[in-house]
Amino acid sequence: MTIRAQQLFPTMRRGLAILTVAHLLTVGLLTAQQRSPETATIGPLAQVVPPMANYRFPDGQTYVYAVEWHMFNAGIARVQMQQSGSQKKITAIADSLGVVNLLYTIHDHFEGYVDARSNCSQRIVKHTEEGKRKRETQVQFDYARRKSVLTEKDLKTGQTKRVESDVPSCVTDVVTGFFYLASQPLNIGSAYVFPMSDGGRTTEVTAKVEGKDQVKVPAGSFASIRMVAEPTSGPLKGKGKVSAWFSEEDHVPVKMQSKLGWGTLLFRLQRIEK
Repeated sequence: MTIRAQQLFPTMRRGLAILTVAHLLTVGLLTAQQRSPETATIGPLAQVVPPMANYRFPDGQTYVYAVEWHMFNAGIARVQMQQSGSQKKITAIADSLGVVNLLYTIHDHFEGYVDARSNCSQRIVKHTEEGKRKRETQVQFDYARRKSVLTEKDLKTGQTKRVESDVPSCVTDVVTGFFYLASQPLNIGSAYVFPMSDGGRTTEVTAKVEGKDQVKVPAGSFASIRMVAEPTSGPLKGKGKVSAWFSEEDHVPVKMQSKLGWGTLLFRLQRIEK
């Protein structure tokens, strides 16, 4: 593999791995969190709010996305929500395909648990297989102590680590954030500012609802609400934006796109399985 490919595919897998508003923010967010356990500056407007009163969580539905990069079929991602006791469980699975799979194999399995009443993330479970690396990671959010507790094991070397980081009283994360924005009214002109954590440094994200478009994807043609999200605190401030289109009727994310230094990453809804 060339040096360029070695640099490119580990970065691209972070976009493949997570289909949330954050799927693009995490391109740098995960790296920044691993470097820096301290808390970023979170403004007074940043907060996670409960879902709107008439929002119906898509329990039992699976969203299947085709992932494209530079016109290549780079992978497939599946996102599902289920009831798990008093919480909602979101499962996201990403697998590389085609040329990307030949150069850098990806098989990632993420689970996020969220309190459906408050939208506060409770814990994250991750199994990641990326190239030669295999890891098991768990993150528990301890709001009573204002801490996230990350434990991770390298399945190849057996090495383990444990990291505690400061968090505010409620955060969303790179798995459940996918549904956090979908649970909001998404009125044109509105903006949502919220803290996001993946067990390391907390980042402030701002998402703005810009307008409406008719979007065609393999799953069909959808009257959609266009949103743009970006990190607004920490080392990623001003370094990247995400465009996402949610169906107007039930807020299904039908398309997501980001133009990054190494190319455009595009997610398009193929189908909804029930």
